[in-house]
Amino acid sequence: QVQLVESGGGLVQAGGSLRLSCAASRSTFGSNTMGWYRQAPGNQRELVASITSGGSTTYTDSVKGRFTISRDNAKNTVYLQMNSLKPEDTAVYYCNLRSIYLNVWGRGALVTVSS
Repeated sequence: QVQLVESGGGLVQAGGSLRLSCAASRSTFGSNTMGWYRQAPGNQRELVASITSGGSTTYTDSVKGRFTISRDNAKNTVYLQMNSLKPEDTAVYYCNLRSIYLNVWGRGALVTVSS
């Protein structure tokens, strides 16, 4: 079973930056999509950004131009560079790996943006 481990969360002031990392415990065969989701208190989990094994990306509108998702297939790792952070970005950020065979979640990384 593949496991995902997130790192890089923390406390930052509004306007600051953080980079989240998510490492998979092993490589997966075939195409897959890795994504970052977030869940703020009282809200549903929402997709923030995703990237396919071929490098195609999608972003939710609220983070376009501020967040960048990337992946290093050799390291089985996906990153989320978050710039110009806003208090409304405060949430637990979850990494997800999805393929035809798998749907795996990490435990989450807390990101807190102070005003």
